[in-house]
Amino acid sequence: MSGGEINPTELTAAIINQKATILEGISYAQEIIDGSMTMLVMTDKGIYAARDRLGRTPLVIGKKHDGKCVAFEDFSFFNLGYERERELGPSEIVFLTADSEGTLKAPQKKMKICTFLWIYYGYPCAKYEGKTVELVRARCGKAMAKRDKGEISPDIVAGVPDSGTAHAIGYANESGVPFSRPFIKYTPTWPRSFMPPTQKKRNLIAKMKMLPVTELINDKSLLLIDDSIVRGTQLGETTQFLYNNGAREVHVRPACPPLLFACKYLNFSRSSSELDLITRRVILEREGDKSEEKLSVYADPESTEYKEMLEEICKQLKFTSLKYNRLDDMLDAVGIDPDCLCTYCWNGKE
Repeated sequence: MSGGEINPTELTAAIINQKATILEGISYAQEIIDGSMTMLVMTDKGIYAARDRLGRTPLVIGKKHDGKCVAFEDFSFFNLGYERERELGPSEIVFLTADSEGTLKAPQKKMKICTFLWIYYGYPCAKYEGKTVELVRARCGKAMAKRDKGEISPDIVAGVPDSGTAHAIGYANESGVPFSRPFIKYTPTWPRSFMPPTQKKRNLIAKMKMLPVTELINDKSLLLIDDSIVRGTQLGETTQFLYNNGAREVHVRPACPPLLFACKYLNFSRSSSELDLITRRVILEREGDKSEEKLSVYADPESTEYKEMLEEICKQLKFTSLKYNRLDDMLDAVGIDPDCLCTYCWNGKE
């Protein structure tokens, strides 16, 4: 591999080259790669487009009068004059030219698409399996508001920009508590904060992006919605930032359940090590050598262990209160067959 390091793209190309044809090689790669390797292979005749075996990541075809295109997300080609034609199914392989499209391998029925596409990764106007990201996030917020009814009385609802915004709007619309933006994200020159490889750089970027609107923070009870809690570092610092600007209370509502397992399928996932997760660190402190055996108990929102884990996270990160979205509510918000959704990072189920 180039530079003496393993490169996923080069490794996949090497696998494809083990077979006599590109089609056979792509099919072979789909069979032996456990994670997601949705791919495009360009040749002088056209483009091979292949979705990974279990459809963990999407691929969508666009069309216009004089051409075809294919992309991870449909919104990427709308302003180029293309319209959405269809999504590829799991394991499907097609061959595209400017004026033709041929299916070389039919899709399989079994699918495990990444649920986090709707909760965090996906762009708001993107659509996967017919479900628009923005609307799914609003439904998540609505479900959390219903669970909170009568329990707390915040002055405003806010989302951690940008991925928490639609969740917060859904919560505000259901609860009747006004949606506001107590801090603004300054985006020029700064990349998405989960992308840099070191925690120090991630923290710096997250901090430099935040600018307060003090009139919406000072002496206010805030309900803050983020897409998830991974390490807890950034959300803890955001909470302290709000307290430093005069917030009276900061109630936190992550839009997905507690992350208990590091993703082993996608190379852009929210965590790559179990001990990156604040949940796993808390469980390890509580259970020691037995922590692995008791993960299923901590995944159950009705269990005493689950509630005590949340209390400890709330204490460590200095939230006024903490309540996660439930797995069943989140899956209902997505709105497709739950058996087609990957939930490994929340419940460890393959």
